[in-house]
Amino acid sequence: MIPPHMIKAIEQHAEAHGDHERAAQARATLAVTHAHREQRRHTPPRGDAGCGVLAELRAFEAWVLAELAKLVDLITGQDGDGGGSPAPTDPGTPSQPGTPNRSILDGEGDEDSADDTLVRAEGAPAVTDASVNNAYDGLGDVFGYYEQVHGRDSLDGKGLPLVGVVHYGQAYDNAFWDGQAMRFGDGDGQVFGDFTGCLDVIGHELTHGVTQYTANLDYQGQSGALNEHISDVFGILVKQYRAGQAAADADWLIGEGLLAEGVKGRALRDMLHPGTAYDDPQLGVDPQPADMAHYVDTAEDDGGVHINSGIPNRAFALAATALGGHAWETVGPVWYSVLTGGHLPTSCDFAAFAAATRTAAAAVSPEVAAAVDQAWTTVGL
Repeated sequence: MIPPHMIKAIEQHAEAHGDHERAAQARATLAVTHAHREQRRHTPPRGDAGCGVLAELRAFEAWVLAELAKLVDLITGQDGDGGGSPAPTDPGTPSQPGTPNRSILDGEGDEDSADDTLVRAEGAPAVTDASVNNAYDGLGDVFGYYEQVHGRDSLDGKGLPLVGVVHYGQAYDNAFWDGQAMRFGDGDGQVFGDFTGCLDVIGHELTHGVTQYTANLDYQGQSGALNEHISDVFGILVKQYRAGQAAADADWLIGEGLLAEGVKGRALRDMLHPGTAYDDPQLGVDPQPADMAHYVDTAEDDGGVHINSGIPNRAFALAATALGGHAWETVGPVWYSVLTGGHLPTSCDFAAFAAATRTAAAAVSPEVAAAVDQAWTTVGL
Protein backbone atom coordinates (compact mmCIF):
# COMPACT_ATOMS: atom_id res chain seq x y z
CA MET A 1 0.00 0.00 0.00
CA ILE A 2 2.82 2.40 0.87
CA PRO A 3 4.99 3.11 -2.20
CA PRO A 4 8.75 2.58 -1.95
CA HIS A 5 9.45 6.27 -2.53
CA MET A 6 7.58 7.18 0.66
CA ILE A 7 9.45 4.63 2.76
CA LYS A 8 12.77 5.69 1.23
CA ALA A 9 11.97 9.30 2.09
CA ILE A 10 11.37 8.26 5.71
CA GLU A 11 14.71 6.42 5.73
CA GLN A 12 16.63 9.39 4.32
CA HIS A 13 14.98 11.84 6.70
CA ALA A 14 15.80 9.59 9.67
CA GLU A 15 19.45 9.19 8.63
CA ALA A 16 19.81 12.94 8.11
CA HIS A 17 18.58 13.52 11.65
CA GLY A 18 20.71 10.81 13.24
CA ASP A 19 17.82 8.45 13.92
CA HIS A 20 19.60 5.31 12.77
CA GLU A 21 17.12 2.95 14.41
CA ARG A 22 14.26 4.54 12.52
CA ALA A 23 16.25 4.39 9.28
CA ALA A 24 16.96 0.71 9.83
CA GLN A 25 13.29 0.09 10.45
CA ALA A 26 12.42 1.75 7.14
CA ARG A 27 14.98 -0.38 5.31
CA ALA A 28 13.52 -3.51 6.90
CA THR A 29 10.04 -2.47 5.77
CA LEU A 30 11.32 -2.01 2.21
CA ALA A 31 12.96 -5.44 2.24
CA VAL A 32 9.88 -7.23 3.53
CA THR A 33 7.59 -5.38 1.14
CA HIS A 34 9.81 -6.25 -1.82
CA ALA A 35 9.85 -9.93 -0.83
CA HIS A 36 6.08 -10.10 -0.62
CA ARG A 37 5.65 -8.25 -3.92
CA GLU A 38 7.71 -11.01 -5.52
CA GLN A 39 5.60 -13.63 -3.76
CA ARG A 40 2.41 -12.04 -5.08
CA ARG A 41 3.95 -11.66 -8.53
CA HIS A 42 4.57 -15.41 -8.73
CA THR A 43 1.32 -16.60 -7.16
CA PRO A 44 -0.65 -18.68 -9.72
CA PRO A 45 -3.20 -16.40 -11.42
CA ARG A 46 -6.71 -16.79 -12.77
CA GLY A 47 -7.86 -19.49 -10.37
CA ASP A 48 -4.99 -21.97 -10.96
CA ALA A 49 -4.98 -24.97 -8.66
CA GLY A 50 -2.27 -23.67 -6.35
CA CYS A 51 -3.95 -20.35 -5.65
CA GLY A 52 -5.92 -19.92 -2.45
CA VAL A 53 -4.70 -23.12 -0.76
CA LEU A 54 -3.48 -21.21 2.29
CA ALA A 55 -6.80 -19.42 2.49
CA GLU A 56 -8.65 -22.75 2.46
CA LEU A 57 -6.37 -24.16 5.16
CA ARG A 58 -6.84 -21.10 7.34
CA ALA A 59 -10.59 -21.30 6.93
CA PHE A 60 -10.55 -25.00 7.83
CA GLU A 61 -8.47 -24.22 10.91
CA ALA A 62 -11.00 -21.56 11.87
CA TRP A 63 -13.85 -24.04 11.52
CA VAL A 64 -12.08 -26.79 13.53
CA LEU A 65 -11.28 -24.42 16.40
CA ALA A 66 -14.81 -23.06 16.38
CA GLU A 67 -16.23 -26.61 16.54
CA LEU A 68 -13.88 -27.46 19.41
CA ALA A 69 -15.03 -24.33 21.24
CA LYS A 70 -18.66 -25.40 20.82
CA LEU A 71 -17.81 -28.87 22.13
CA VAL A 72 -16.18 -27.36 25.21
CA ASP A 73 -19.28 -25.22 25.73
CA LEU A 74 -21.48 -28.31 25.59
CA ILE A 75 -19.31 -30.16 28.08
CA THR A 76 -19.26 -27.24 30.49
CA GLY A 77 -22.98 -26.61 30.07
CA GLN A 78 -22.61 -23.22 28.36
CA ASP A 79 -24.64 -21.99 25.39
CA GLY A 80 -23.15 -23.73 22.36
CA ASP A 81 -23.61 -20.75 20.06
CA GLY A 82 -21.25 -18.53 22.07
CA GLY A 83 -23.95 -16.32 23.51
CA GLY A 84 -26.15 -15.95 20.47
CA SER A 85 -23.48 -15.27 17.82
CA PRO A 86 -23.99 -16.86 14.40
CA ALA A 87 -22.30 -20.21 13.84
CA PRO A 88 -18.97 -20.10 12.00
CA THR A 89 -19.06 -21.12 8.35
CA ASP A 90 -18.07 -24.72 7.69
CA PRO A 91 -15.43 -24.51 4.94
CA GLY A 92 -15.95 -28.17 4.16
CA THR A 93 -19.17 -27.30 2.33
CA PRO A 94 -19.77 -24.49 -0.18
CA SER A 95 -20.79 -21.20 1.40
CA GLN A 96 -24.20 -19.80 0.55
CA PRO A 97 -23.96 -17.29 -2.30
CA GLY A 98 -23.27 -13.84 -0.93
CA THR A 99 -21.82 -15.15 2.33
CA PRO A 100 -18.20 -14.35 3.23
CA ASN A 101 -15.87 -16.83 4.90
CA ARG A 102 -13.39 -14.78 6.95
CA SER A 103 -10.51 -15.82 9.18
CA ILE A 104 -8.59 -13.17 11.13
CA LEU A 105 -5.22 -14.20 12.48
CA ASP A 106 -2.81 -12.43 14.83
CA GLY A 107 0.77 -12.19 13.59
CA GLU A 108 1.83 -11.16 17.12
CA GLY A 109 4.53 -8.87 15.81
CA ASP A 110 6.17 -11.58 13.75
CA GLU A 111 6.66 -11.92 9.99
CA ASP A 112 6.55 -15.72 9.97
CA SER A 113 3.12 -16.87 8.84
CA ALA A 114 3.66 -20.21 10.59
CA ASP A 115 3.29 -18.41 13.92
CA ASP A 116 -0.04 -16.72 13.09
CA THR A 117 -2.81 -17.42 15.59
CA LEU A 118 -6.48 -17.58 14.71
CA VAL A 119 -8.36 -14.96 16.75
CA ARG A 120 -11.71 -14.57 14.98
CA ALA A 121 -13.51 -16.91 12.61
CA GLU A 122 -16.49 -16.23 10.39
CA GLY A 123 -19.59 -15.60 12.49
CA ALA A 124 -17.69 -15.30 15.76
CA PRO A 125 -18.43 -12.28 17.99
CA ALA A 126 -16.25 -9.19 18.20
CA VAL A 127 -13.16 -9.35 20.39
CA THR A 128 -11.40 -6.73 22.48
CA ASP A 129 -8.68 -6.09 19.87
CA ALA A 130 -9.86 -3.24 17.63
CA SER A 131 -7.48 -4.24 14.83
CA VAL A 132 -9.04 -7.69 14.66
CA ASN A 133 -12.55 -6.25 14.47
CA ASN A 134 -11.55 -3.60 11.92
CA ALA A 135 -10.00 -6.25 9.68
CA TYR A 136 -13.00 -8.56 10.04
CA ASP A 137 -15.48 -5.79 9.24
CA GLY A 138 -13.34 -4.42 6.40
CA LEU A 139 -13.01 -7.79 4.69
CA GLY A 140 -16.77 -8.15 5.01
CA ASP A 141 -17.40 -4.71 3.53
CA VAL A 142 -15.19 -5.46 0.52
CA PHE A 143 -16.85 -8.85 0.02
CA GLY A 144 -20.24 -7.18 0.29
CA TYR A 145 -19.37 -4.50 -2.24
CA TYR A 146 -18.26 -6.96 -4.90
CA GLU A 147 -21.22 -9.29 -4.28
CA GLN A 148 -23.92 -6.62 -4.06
CA VAL A 149 -22.68 -4.26 -6.78
CA HIS A 150 -21.01 -6.57 -9.30
CA GLY A 151 -22.47 -9.97 -8.40
CA ARG A 152 -18.98 -11.31 -7.71
CA ASP A 153 -18.61 -14.06 -5.11
CA SER A 154 -15.36 -13.09 -3.33
CA LEU A 155 -12.06 -12.28 -5.02
CA ASP A 156 -11.99 -15.25 -7.36
CA GLY A 157 -15.70 -15.21 -8.12
CA LYS A 158 -16.00 -18.66 -6.53
CA GLY A 159 -16.34 -17.88 -2.83
CA LEU A 160 -12.63 -17.74 -1.94
CA PRO A 161 -12.22 -17.61 1.87
CA LEU A 162 -10.74 -14.29 3.01
CA VAL A 163 -7.78 -14.34 5.37
CA GLY A 164 -6.51 -11.27 7.23
CA VAL A 165 -3.41 -11.16 9.42
CA VAL A 166 -3.19 -8.26 11.90
CA HIS A 167 -0.18 -7.08 13.93
CA TYR A 168 2.17 -8.15 11.17
CA GLY A 169 5.79 -7.33 12.01
CA GLN A 170 7.09 -4.76 14.46
CA ALA A 171 5.57 -1.31 13.84
CA TYR A 172 5.40 -2.34 10.19
CA ASP A 173 4.56 0.60 7.92
CA ASN A 174 2.53 -1.18 5.27
CA ALA A 175 -0.33 -3.49 4.35
CA PHE A 176 -0.40 -5.87 1.41
CA TRP A 177 -2.15 -8.73 -0.36
CA ASP A 178 0.43 -11.50 -0.74
CA GLY A 179 -1.58 -13.59 -3.20
CA GLN A 180 -3.32 -15.60 -0.50
CA ALA A 181 -3.96 -13.34 2.49
CA MET A 182 -4.00 -9.69 3.47
CA ARG A 183 -1.45 -8.61 6.06
CA PHE A 184 -1.78 -5.46 8.15
CA GLY A 185 1.01 -3.57 9.85
CA ASP A 186 0.31 -1.57 12.99
CA GLY A 187 2.20 1.46 11.67
CA ASP A 188 4.95 3.22 13.59
CA GLY A 189 2.67 5.85 15.17
CA GLN A 190 4.99 8.61 13.91
CA VAL A 191 4.04 8.68 10.24
CA PHE A 192 1.43 5.95 9.82
CA GLY A 193 -1.28 4.61 12.06
CA ASP A 194 -2.98 1.21 12.16
CA PHE A 195 -3.60 -0.02 8.61
CA THR A 196 -6.81 -1.82 9.57
CA GLY A 197 -8.48 1.54 10.16
CA CYS A 198 -8.87 2.54 6.49
CA LEU A 199 -11.54 0.74 4.49
CA ASP A 200 -10.18 1.98 1.15
CA VAL A 201 -6.78 0.49 2.05
CA ILE A 202 -8.45 -2.88 2.57
CA GLY A 203 -10.46 -2.48 -0.63
CA HIS A 204 -7.31 -1.53 -2.53
CA GLU A 205 -5.28 -4.52 -1.40
CA LEU A 206 -8.04 -7.11 -1.81
CA THR A 207 -8.66 -5.78 -5.32
CA HIS A 208 -5.13 -6.88 -6.17
CA GLY A 209 -6.61 -10.32 -5.56
CA VAL A 210 -9.47 -9.64 -7.98
CA THR A 211 -6.95 -8.49 -10.60
CA GLN A 212 -4.86 -11.59 -9.90
CA TYR A 213 -7.83 -13.80 -10.77
CA THR A 214 -8.94 -11.78 -13.81
CA ALA A 215 -6.69 -9.56 -15.96
CA ASN A 216 -3.52 -10.51 -14.02
CA LEU A 217 -1.81 -7.32 -15.17
CA ASP A 218 1.99 -7.41 -15.12
CA TYR A 219 3.35 -5.45 -12.18
CA GLN A 220 5.73 -3.31 -14.21
CA GLY A 221 5.53 -0.01 -16.05
CA GLN A 222 2.16 1.08 -17.39
CA SER A 223 0.48 -2.30 -16.84
CA GLY A 224 1.71 -2.17 -13.25
CA ALA A 225 0.41 1.37 -12.87
CA LEU A 226 -2.96 0.15 -14.18
CA ASN A 227 -2.80 -2.65 -11.61
CA GLU A 228 -2.39 -0.02 -8.89
CA HIS A 229 -4.98 2.24 -10.50
CA ILE A 230 -7.63 -0.49 -10.52
CA SER A 231 -6.97 -1.15 -6.85
CA ASP A 232 -7.37 2.55 -6.09
CA VAL A 233 -10.59 2.68 -8.12
CA PHE A 234 -12.30 -0.17 -6.32
CA GLY A 235 -10.78 0.80 -2.98
CA ILE A 236 -12.43 4.22 -3.28
CA LEU A 237 -15.67 2.69 -4.56
CA VAL A 238 -15.87 0.38 -1.55
CA LYS A 239 -15.37 3.42 0.68
CA GLN A 240 -18.02 5.48 -1.14
CA TYR A 241 -20.47 2.57 -1.28
CA ARG A 242 -20.14 1.93 2.45
CA ALA A 243 -20.75 5.64 3.16
CA GLY A 244 -23.50 6.00 0.55
CA GLN A 245 -21.63 8.94 -1.00
CA ALA A 246 -22.29 10.51 -4.35
CA ALA A 247 -19.24 11.22 -6.52
CA ALA A 248 -19.58 14.97 -6.00
CA ASP A 249 -19.55 14.60 -2.21
CA ALA A 250 -16.63 12.18 -1.94
CA ASP A 251 -13.09 13.22 -1.01
CA TRP A 252 -11.42 10.88 -3.57
CA LEU A 253 -8.58 10.34 -1.09
CA ILE A 254 -6.81 7.00 -0.80
CA GLY A 255 -5.57 6.34 2.72
CA GLU A 256 -7.36 9.29 4.30
CA GLY A 257 -6.91 9.01 8.07
CA LEU A 258 -3.83 6.78 7.81
CA LEU A 259 -1.26 9.54 8.32
CA ALA A 260 -0.33 10.16 11.95
CA GLU A 261 -1.04 13.42 13.71
CA GLY A 262 1.43 16.13 12.75
CA VAL A 263 2.20 14.75 9.29
CA LYS A 264 1.58 17.38 6.63
CA GLY A 265 -0.76 15.60 4.29
CA ARG A 266 -4.34 14.50 3.73
CA ALA A 267 -3.78 10.97 2.45
CA LEU A 268 -1.49 8.73 0.40
CA ARG A 269 -3.03 9.75 -2.92
CA ASP A 270 -5.66 12.16 -4.25
CA MET A 271 -7.40 10.62 -7.23
CA LEU A 272 -9.05 13.85 -8.36
CA HIS A 273 -5.96 16.01 -7.81
CA PRO A 274 -2.85 13.82 -8.18
CA GLY A 275 0.32 15.30 -6.73
CA THR A 276 -1.40 17.18 -3.89
CA ALA A 277 -1.92 14.50 -1.21
CA TYR A 278 1.07 15.36 0.98
CA ASP A 279 4.07 17.65 1.35
CA ASP A 280 5.93 16.64 4.49
CA PRO A 281 9.58 16.71 5.62
CA GLN A 282 9.53 12.98 6.36
CA LEU A 283 7.57 11.87 3.28
CA GLY A 284 8.64 14.41 0.69
CA VAL A 285 6.24 15.77 -1.90
CA ASP A 286 3.54 13.70 -3.59
CA PRO A 287 5.11 12.84 -7.00
CA GLN A 288 2.01 11.69 -8.86
CA PRO A 289 1.46 13.35 -12.27
CA ALA A 290 -2.00 14.48 -13.33
CA ASP A 291 -1.57 13.95 -17.08
CA MET A 292 0.60 12.29 -19.71
CA ALA A 293 2.55 15.50 -20.29
CA HIS A 294 4.09 14.93 -16.84
CA TYR A 295 4.45 11.14 -17.06
CA VAL A 296 7.39 9.99 -14.91
CA ASP A 297 9.86 7.73 -16.70
CA THR A 298 11.71 5.87 -13.95
CA ALA A 299 13.20 2.49 -13.12
CA GLU A 300 12.21 2.89 -9.47
CA ASP A 301 9.01 1.43 -8.03
CA ASP A 302 8.75 -1.22 -10.79
CA GLY A 303 8.68 1.55 -13.37
CA GLY A 304 6.65 4.03 -11.35
CA VAL A 305 3.58 1.88 -10.70
CA HIS A 306 2.51 3.93 -7.66
CA ILE A 307 3.45 7.21 -9.34
CA ASN A 308 1.98 7.15 -12.83
CA SER A 309 -1.22 5.53 -11.58
CA GLY A 310 -2.25 9.11 -10.79
CA ILE A 311 -3.01 9.66 -14.49
CA PRO A 312 -5.73 6.99 -14.92
CA ASN A 313 -6.90 7.71 -11.36
CA ARG A 314 -7.69 11.26 -12.37
CA ALA A 315 -9.48 10.09 -15.53
CA PHE A 316 -11.78 7.85 -13.49
CA ALA A 317 -12.52 10.54 -10.90
CA LEU A 318 -13.20 13.15 -13.62
CA ALA A 319 -15.63 10.84 -15.42
CA ALA A 320 -17.42 9.96 -12.18
CA THR A 321 -17.82 13.56 -11.02
CA ALA A 322 -18.95 14.68 -14.48
CA LEU A 323 -21.72 12.09 -14.47
CA GLY A 324 -22.72 12.69 -10.85
CA GLY A 325 -24.68 10.21 -8.78
CA HIS A 326 -22.97 7.15 -7.35
CA ALA A 327 -19.71 6.23 -9.05
CA TRP A 328 -20.29 2.51 -8.45
CA GLU A 329 -23.43 2.81 -10.60
CA THR A 330 -22.02 4.97 -13.41
CA VAL A 331 -18.33 4.51 -14.21
CA GLY A 332 -17.58 1.64 -11.83
CA PRO A 333 -19.39 -0.98 -13.94
CA VAL A 334 -17.45 0.16 -17.01
CA TRP A 335 -14.10 -0.40 -15.30
CA TYR A 336 -15.28 -3.69 -13.81
CA SER A 337 -16.42 -5.04 -17.17
CA VAL A 338 -13.06 -4.19 -18.72
CA LEU A 339 -11.14 -5.75 -15.81
CA THR A 340 -13.11 -8.99 -15.87
CA GLY A 341 -13.93 -9.24 -19.57
CA GLY A 342 -10.96 -11.43 -20.41
CA HIS A 343 -9.70 -9.22 -23.23
CA LEU A 344 -6.96 -7.16 -21.56
CA PRO A 345 -3.41 -8.28 -22.32
CA THR A 346 -1.31 -8.73 -19.18
CA SER A 347 1.06 -6.08 -20.56
CA CYS A 348 -1.77 -3.61 -21.24
CA ASP A 349 -0.66 0.03 -21.48
CA PHE A 350 -2.60 3.22 -20.75
CA ALA A 351 -3.69 3.77 -24.35
CA ALA A 352 -5.11 0.26 -24.70
CA PHE A 353 -6.91 0.50 -21.36
CA ALA A 354 -8.38 3.90 -22.26
CA ALA A 355 -9.60 2.47 -25.58
CA ALA A 356 -11.18 -0.52 -23.82
CA THR A 357 -13.04 1.66 -21.33
CA ARG A 358 -14.21 3.98 -24.12
CA THR A 359 -15.67 0.98 -25.95
CA ALA A 360 -17.31 -0.38 -22.79
CA ALA A 361 -18.72 3.05 -21.92
CA ALA A 362 -20.23 3.43 -25.40
CA ALA A 363 -22.17 0.22 -24.79
CA VAL A 364 -23.75 1.75 -21.69
CA SER A 365 -25.06 5.12 -22.90
CA PRO A 366 -24.00 8.20 -24.88
CA GLU A 367 -23.78 10.16 -21.63
CA VAL A 368 -21.37 7.70 -20.02
CA ALA A 369 -19.39 7.45 -23.24
CA ALA A 370 -18.98 11.22 -23.45
CA ALA A 371 -17.86 11.52 -19.83
CA VAL A 372 -15.29 8.73 -20.14
CA ASP A 373 -13.97 10.04 -23.44
CA GLN A 374 -13.60 13.58 -22.11
CA ALA A 375 -11.86 12.35 -18.96
CA TRP A 376 -9.23 10.44 -20.92
CA THR A 377 -8.77 13.37 -23.30
CA THR A 378 -8.19 15.70 -20.33
CA VAL A 379 -5.31 13.55 -19.05
CA GLY A 380 -3.79 13.26 -22.52
CA LEU A 381 -5.02 9.87 -23.64
